[in-house]
Parts: sequence; structure tokens; C-alpha cells
Amino acid sequence: MTSSAETSGSGDLVRTLELLWDTGKRPSRGPKPGLTLERIVETAVAVADREGLDAVSMRRVATELGTGAMSLYRYVPGKAELLDLMLDRVQRPGPDDLGEGGWRTALETLARATLALHRRHPWLLRVNQSRPVLGPATLDGMEKVLARIRPMGLSDPELISVIIMIDGYVVGAARTQLHQEEAERASGLTDAQFWSAQEPFLVEAMASGRYPVTAALSEDAFGRDFDHFTFGLERVLDGLELLVERRRAPEGETARRP
Repeated sequence: MTSSAETSGSGDLVRTLELLWDTGKRPSRGPKPGLTLERIVETAVAVADREGLDAVSMRRVATELGTGAMSLYRYVPGKAELLDLMLDRVQRPGPDDLGEGGWRTALETLARATLALHRRHPWLLRVNQSRPVLGPATLDGMEKVLARIRPMGLSDPELISVIIMIDGYVVGAARTQLHQEEAERASGLTDAQFWSAQEPFLVEAMASGRYPVTAALSEDAFGRDFDHFTFGLERVLDGLELLVERRRAPEGETARRP
């Protein structure tokens, strides 16, 4: 999978928003029967899921739909606008995305759902979404999360920061997983083969006495059975829980805490 320099919001922003919020002009001059904007977006997502974002083009999507590229341009101006529609489409929340429970359960569920989202659509990691285009699906998801975490008692900017924090943690973990898979495909070596090749050199290095702390680590220190994602996520949530408790504590009790 090659790297992509795609950026959200890089097309005709007003036209994209019109399409997202269904306020724009409908196709004219006899649109192809059965062809809809929804079908176009879903087909583009399917191509990206199978072959990566670089495989998505107006011509390729038209071919998948059995029509000419000019038919698609009656619905969407080009690939840049199509990308924003794709982003909003895959982030459409389900009815029970956050499960049941308090804010901590909601954030943990959100984190795992976001990781699963990136596993289903790895091309998301190729898109610069530092300036997201906010469509209905994106805002629906944000509304659900905010409603569940508002009882934390944090300020509005802090609540947004909580969402950014969780997303940043998950995206980092998803990117690491993707890079590991790409490295295995590119090298032709499994993870076990990769480390097996290094073992003789590492054994000698550990016996040299130059790395006493590393050499003293248990045999399972780098084992693949440890769930690093869950461990890190729980520590992030522990920190937020401590903050919430401090905000709720009486002023005098807060002052006495370390």
C-alpha cells in the first residue's frame, strides 16, 4: 500500500457541504437510472478498502458501476469532494456504538470501535484530517459521544480535548499495526522470522554486559501476548478518571491531594 497525500477539505468545500447536507443541486440532463450519490460513495469506499486510496479515481468508480466517468461528474465534482463524502460515510455511527454505562465505558467503547474502523478501512490512515469536513454522520457521532461524556463535569474545550486524546491514541495504535503488516508483506518475513534472524546478535549483545537493564528483562517482556492497546487505553482512562474525581472533590480535599 503506497503512501497518499490526500487531504480532507481540499476540493470545492461549499459544493462538498451541499452534497453532505443534501442542499445542493440534483443531477441534471438525465442521470443514469439506478445511479445515486450513495451508490457512488459506497463503491468508492469498497475500492479503497480492497486496493487502497490510490486506486480510487472517478474513472475507476465509474467502471465499477458500469457507467462512464462523465455520469459521475453529474453527482460529484471530482475525487477531492468524493473523498470527503467517503470519510463521512464510513464514520456513520450505529445505534449502539457506545454501549451502555458511564463516560468511561463510552470512551473505551469508542476507542475500540475507532480501532475496528481503521482496521476495516486502513486507507483512513492515509488521509490528512487535521481540518475535517463536518458532515451529518461525523456530527451524529460527535453528538453521541458528547452526550455520554458531559457528566464528566469538564469544560467544553476539555471535553473536545478528551475526544481528540482518545482519537490520537487509537490512530497511533492503528498506524503501528498497519506498519507491522506492511513491513511483513514488503520483507517477505513473518514477525517470528524477523526476530529469529536477529536473535544471535542480540544474545551476544546481552552477554556483553553493556545493556544490563535490558538483559535483565523477563523472557516475555517483548512477547506478543501482552495487550499493549488495552494497557495504554486503561492508563489514559485512569488519568481522566483522576481528573474527574479531583474536579468533583470539595475544595479543601482537592488541595490536600498530591
